[in-house]
Amino acid sequence: SRELAGGAQLAAAARPGRRRRRSAQARRAGFPGLQPAPPRPARPPPSAMAGCAARAPQGSEARLSLATFLLGASVLALPLLTRAGLQGRTGLALYVAGLNALLLLLYRPPRYQIAIRACFLGFVFGCGVLLSLSQYMCSLSLFHYSEYLVTAVNNPKSLSLDSFLLNHSLEYTVAALSSWIEFTLENIFWPELKQITWLSATGLLMVVFGECLRKAAMFTAGSNFNHVVQNEKSETHTLVTSGVYAWFRHPSYVGWFYWSIGTQVMLCNPICGVGYALTVWRFFRDRTEEEETSLIHFFGEEYLEYKKRVPTGLPFIKGVKVEL
Repeated sequence: SRELAGGAQLAAAARPGRRRRRSAQARRAGFPGLQPAPPRPARPPPSAMAGCAARAPQGSEARLSLATFLLGASVLALPLLTRAGLQGRTGLALYVAGLNALLLLLYRPPRYQIAIRACFLGFVFGCGVLLSLSQYMCSLSLFHYSEYLVTAVNNPKSLSLDSFLLNHSLEYTVAALSSWIEFTLENIFWPELKQITWLSATGLLMVVFGECLRKAAMFTAGSNFNHVVQNEKSETHTLVTSGVYAWFRHPSYVGWFYWSIGTQVMLCNPICGVGYALTVWRFFRDRTEEEETSLIHFFGEEYLEYKKRVPTGLPFIKGVKVEL
């Protein structure tokens, strides 16, 4: 499962062997409580779009992404084209081709790469409203788009194409495909399983709660929040304990935990629902222990006192055990 979000900084010194084995994508997450270290002087790869905020006026990426997201969502007007005489498939093909042509005319790289991703997510959102998978598709597209938008507003220096979290990891892709396959097969052979309204509504509430909590954590942390793991403590690192961090030590993890499970409850996917819950719980159990080892190393008694006052927020996960 891809549900890796929010938390504190990983302990690089605590488990160096394990850290080296992780791929860069598998380690991507947000970090409540720590201000990101200054960017490395090395020039980032063009595909990552790192440093795009420095080349454009502040806030331009946020405005660009919002405009193109809404442009993609204009697929909601497609029924009007079909009523005007265009066949459904023909109208959809012309719409998609027209959108891409318009984006190519309006933008050049690197802004085109931002625009096409935001437009795609808006298109998925609009299709979700039109199709039977509306709640799930809308929730999924809004989650990925809002990750980029909040980062663009909150911490533009760390903004990159990876902030959309569309290419998070192979494990996340496999998990998503598995849920889609399960939904399709069960909808064909056991359609009554997908008609449990109260269960879908419960999943939707979990998704809304998780999404709101995660975004609240990102806004509370401000520029301290970063999607990329920061391995070294710098002089600017600060511990955030206010706002939602006064409720949970890892609010962004908590948000993504319930959001991910909620998507499967919303789809009435029993197999992936159980699989997601077990997988993300195990991941966050290990992640919080590693990160809290690092936080104790960075902040000492200050973090230990915070740890005593505030729970992790994750069920049956208490974090790293401290031997006195």
